[in-house]
Amino acid sequence: MKAVRFAEYGSPDVLQLTEVPEPHAGPGQVRIAVRAAGVNPHDWRVREGQFQRINPLRLPSGVGQDAAGVIDEIGDGVTGFAIGDPVFGRGSNTYAERAVLSSWARLPGELSFEEAAGYPSVVETALRIIRMVGIQPGQTLLVSGAAGGVGSAVTQIARDRDITVIGTAGPANQDYLRGLGALTTTYDSGWADRVRQFGRIDAALDLNGTGVLRELLDLTGDPDKVVTIADLEAPMLGIRFAGVGGSMADALAEAVDLIQRGKLRIPVDRSYPLAEAAAAHGDSRAGHTRGRRVLRVTDHSAESQANQSS
Repeated sequence: MKAVRFAEYGSPDVLQLTEVPEPHAGPGQVRIAVRAAGVNPHDWRVREGQFQRINPLRLPSGVGQDAAGVIDEIGDGVTGFAIGDPVFGRGSNTYAERAVLSSWARLPGELSFEEAAGYPSVVETALRIIRMVGIQPGQTLLVSGAAGGVGSAVTQIARDRDITVIGTAGPANQDYLRGLGALTTTYDSGWADRVRQFGRIDAALDLNGTGVLRELLDLTGDPDKVVTIADLEAPMLGIRFAGVGGSMADALAEAVDLIQRGKLRIPVDRSYPLAEAAAAHGDSRAGHTRGRRVLRVTDHSAESQANQSS
């Protein structure tokens, strides 16, 4: 099968589409014929070697965590699913024609495979960081970098919980965020003063790592009310850095509920063929995304249409 791999840490150019043996589902796992794979910042941080001191890889290595597709192999102990079921979830080495998932859920009929591939990691992260800052209904949450995948999820989940959201983003994404129910401002000069005009800020999330932690700390007045997923300097300010963790199974179940209630929809900003994984990584690293970037692994138009009509 074809899969994207890299034999050395480095720039997006180290990613190569190559032939590799197919993986197989172990106990408690399923294998899918991948239709689309989500592109996450975690993926290019791994490729660059940002985590090699704490989690070194055996190279060459595959890439990717999130995917959507059709089950074609079921491991021991898995019940309630059958070969042919459309699912989305998290696994390993998902930039490939076949991938093994360790957590998954049935694909909601409201989503295409490409859309669904963008949900798992961002929804799990969004739910976890909302929980970490302890924001409650009736309070106000500031989201720095709110238009990306995690920001889109945070905004919609928070609004469903009756939390007021103030989102910062570029000028082109102001109307998008307002459409999600957020109060908005741009993140250029004077942004913190403009945020103050909205009133009290009970908690804040940094999703882009653009050096705003001191301002977020000043706006909330409490390091325990600020969490970042992108700024590694956070511990020096007493601010928590949200790494990995949390229950993906629970996150997928909540995502399905939100999607089916019409409370969560994360758009695909751009999709790329599998062979253009390097371009997807370069664009993801550059930021300024509205929603998600995904890789198209095969032509799935007929299956997607059949799923949506079921």
